[in-house]
Amino acid sequence: MRKRQLGKSNITVSEIGLGCMSLPTNQQDANKIIQFALENCITYFDTADLYDNGENEKIVGNALKNNRKDIILATKVGNRLNDSGEGWSWDPSKKWITSAVHKSLQRLQTDYIDIYQLHGGTMEDDVDEVIDSMDSLKKEGLIREYGISSIRPTVIDRFLKKSNAVSIMMQYSLLDRRPEEWFSLLEKNDVSLLSRGTLAKGLLTFEGMNRANKTSEYLSYSNAELISVIEQLQALDTPITSVALQYVLQQKVTGSLIIGASSTEQLLQSIEAYNQPVSKDILLKASEITKQDVYKEHRL
Repeated sequence: MRKRQLGKSNITVSEIGLGCMSLPTNQQDANKIIQFALENCITYFDTADLYDNGENEKIVGNALKNNRKDIILATKVGNRLNDSGEGWSWDPSKKWITSAVHKSLQRLQTDYIDIYQLHGGTMEDDVDEVIDSMDSLKKEGLIREYGISSIRPTVIDRFLKKSNAVSIMMQYSLLDRRPEEWFSLLEKNDVSLLSRGTLAKGLLTFEGMNRANKTSEYLSYSNAELISVIEQLQALDTPITSVALQYVLQQKVTGSLIIGASSTEQLLQSIEAYNQPVSKDILLKASEITKQDVYKEHRL
């Protein structure tokens, strides 16, 4: 498993990271997947305080506590659970971030978080307060670096211009190429992309056609367009999942692919696809088959 430097930081992450949201809620079952990831040299693990009301962080913390020095641990903040335990509200205040980080540290059983990410963001946020919160946590040694998980161009642009963020997590895949419009902005600010949704809800796997037949539309793709595109991608000389993974990895701004797995079998399929070479010609054909859409909302 190759590694990449994350933005302007001194942190390196494995090209595949484990997205922990999909982990089983049973500790023993989750341990098997995380151990399998470690055995296959995956060093980046991504969770959030929101996932399963904090229980996901506990599971990840229990599974990785004996490997802490060998891994990069990331979590997120900003979504505050309601007192009733049902639903949540957006709270990017310094008071909440400062409180939430200690709760995450406790659940993760660690003294520091490698990458702390704002889990969303709006133009109504006091971005200076958010950045001050993150910088203060860095000075205290509670986090090493910070970033933001957002698909809103206005929010991303403002955050990058004012902060020392090292990562942006965005949904990005062959079927959702909207982030490509902003890659020059990421390069300019020396920030890495953490790609989620790289397999487009399984549409870019061997099960893609079955899923497409059950999907009315996907983003700007109608059902007919989706089926046609997947047929063309599957007709290439390389497995569709390998093409999907390497298409994202070929981008200079990409740091890691955040891949979810609810079983070791699923994770193995992704690792095997990752290890399959894909020619530049195939990647070029894949880009010609798919759309290069842009975000229509939250424009600068």
